[in-house]
Order: sequence, then structure tokens, then C-alpha cells
Amino acid sequence: MPESGLTGAGPRGLGSPWVDRIMKWMSRGNVTLYRRTGGRIGGKWRVGSAFPWGIPVCLLTTTGRKTGTERITPLLFLEDGDDVVLVASKGGAPKHPLWFLNTEADPDVTVQIRSRVRDMRTHVADAAERARLWPKLVAMYPDFESYQAWTEREIPIVVCTPR
Repeated sequence: MPESGLTGAGPRGLGSPWVDRIMKWMSRGNVTLYRRTGGRIGGKWRVGSAFPWGIPVCLLTTTGRKTGTERITPLLFLEDGDDVVLVASKGGAPKHPLWFLNTEADPDVTVQIRSRVRDMRTHVADAAERARLWPKLVAMYPDFESYQAWTEREIPIVVCTPR
């Protein structure tokens, strides 16, 4: 838990069903544009501390843990050698994002960066990986630090390694 004392101080309604619905519809639109253009449209996040230059977005494909259906989620990412690093922040919401729960149930995923699609396997960063990766992630997108302060859960870092 962060020492800032800001836990729970995020925007009101962050964990509400309405926010989830809005995020779902925005994600669907982003996925459609990203896939149609090979990431030329929808391949950069330019909100919050990412404005105006943007941070790269990938598409993560998981298998739904309840439905077995393919699920595609646009996410910010950091390349770390051959690995792709993701943050299960959900904007600091109180619950883990569904894509994260899907990777816990089935760690075999695909990651699309621009037009390149790779088969990968996920794991949650251990303490040493987290200590190394978290500062890099916050340097890339400082809002991650705020998201952590807004929630009582430790935001997981997910490492995708090539299969």
C-alpha cells in the first residue's frame, strides 16, 4: 500500500457499473480501429500524463475464464527486452480488470503491437521484478502512481514472455 495516505482518494464512482460500461465501449472502438489500421489509429494513448505525445498501446487477447470466448483489450505496455509488460490498473478502480483475471485462469495470450502478433505466456511480476519494473512504468506513465494511491489493492504488473 502506498505511503501517500491517498488510498481511496480517486475520482468518485470509479468502481461503478457505468464506468465499466463506458470503458468497455471505448475499448471496443479502440480495438476495431487498431485492428483495421495495424495500430496507426488507436496505437497511442494521449490522456492524462500521456498528453500530448502519447504512450504505445497493444492489444491483448485472452480467453474468457467463464465463457471460453476470445477477449481483446487495448492496454498501455512497456517493452522489456523480448517481454511485454502490462499494468492491471483499471485506472485505480477497486477491483482487478477482467483481462487480468482471464490471464490468471489461462496464461496463454496473444499480444499485438501495431501489426505484429505474438503468442505469449503471462505471469505476475514477483517482488524483484516489480521493484525493477514499477519505476520504469511510472516514468513512462506517471498516472500509474496516482492509480496505485487510489486503490487498496496492489496493482499487478503482468509480464508477457514469448512462447
